[in-house]
Amino acid sequence: MRILYISYPLLTVSEESAGGAEQVLWALEREIARRGVQTTVAASAGSCVAGELFVTGDPCHSLDDYERRNQEHQEKIVKFVQRRESQGRPFDLIHDMSGSFWPCAASIRTPVLATLHLPRSFYSVRLFANIPANVSFNCVSYTQARSFADLEVVNGVVANGIALDQFQSHRVAGPAGRSGLLWLGRICEEKAPHVALEIARRAGMAIIVAGQVYPFTYHRRYFDREVAPRLKEIAGSTFIQAPTLKNKCRLLREAQAVVISSQVEETSSLVAMEAAAAGAPVVAFARGALAEVVEHGVTGFLVNDIEEAVLALRRVKAGDIAAAVCIRHACEHFSSAVMAEGYAALYERTLTAFV
Repeated sequence: MRILYISYPLLTVSEESAGGAEQVLWALEREIARRGVQTTVAASAGSCVAGELFVTGDPCHSLDDYERRNQEHQEKIVKFVQRRESQGRPFDLIHDMSGSFWPCAASIRTPVLATLHLPRSFYSVRLFANIPANVSFNCVSYTQARSFADLEVVNGVVANGIALDQFQSHRVAGPAGRSGLLWLGRICEEKAPHVALEIARRAGMAIIVAGQVYPFTYHRRYFDREVAPRLKEIAGSTFIQAPTLKNKCRLLREAQAVVISSQVEETSSLVAMEAAAAGAPVVAFARGALAEVVEHGVTGFLVNDIEEAVLALRRVKAGDIAAAVCIRHACEHFSSAVMAEGYAALYERTLTAFV
């Protein structure tokens, strides 16, 4: 089988990827390639994948340049797919992990499976008005799938997974070796690190905010307006810009708790999965699919507001969440191998439907 994976045009795909979709694509393609499948990834220059890399252009360094870069990305992929078919080496399946290529599927004959990563409200209504006949979708959580129940071409749910070996090669610290809070993710308004900083202030705990401020105007303005002033005002707060994978693993192993302060209906949470794999309790707002990832009272606590978050941190300090239980839960539910099994079954169903 030959599978073409399509990434977002904005960023690179590698073990060090900061974006959630890029991390999932990297982990999935690695697992599928291990199964003997011929994999190709269409992505920005500088990406590092297990199979073949088809470079569509340079990473996008400004959101203002997105439309041009996305058009370049899509046009090159269509020509690449058509060229491979004319050479007698067609792809059996295209897995669109970008969420934006699939409308182009009308110009090719290959079946396209498009993973929907985002909440329904993030997609334009017109996108689903005229779906090409060779396109089907999957969701990444049951919570998300319910919002797409009206689309007959949603063929199932495959939960995201993480590369557990990135965490298992390190010794996990016990409660005595952990201190302070960690917020980890993309620095933007919807992820709300400023709320995590307020939680830390009210709880009287040190906090590390670790993540990437992407070179997009509205991201930078948000950081300058809401995050930077709080970092100066709140004692014990530290900012780490774009931590490497090694540093991220260390931060997760050393954190007393990971705070997830998202203000949107999340469809999944790689951060919560990574925290569990590192044995760190999670305190998360109960939004979207977080209840499918965080097991309340077992791997962390789901809360509704800042006050509840502060109370939950008292339970964390009391030792109510065991690191060993978190790790076991991650191994049973969040592995990239389990994710790959789910997609392998979905690929077979997708191909059968298009015979």
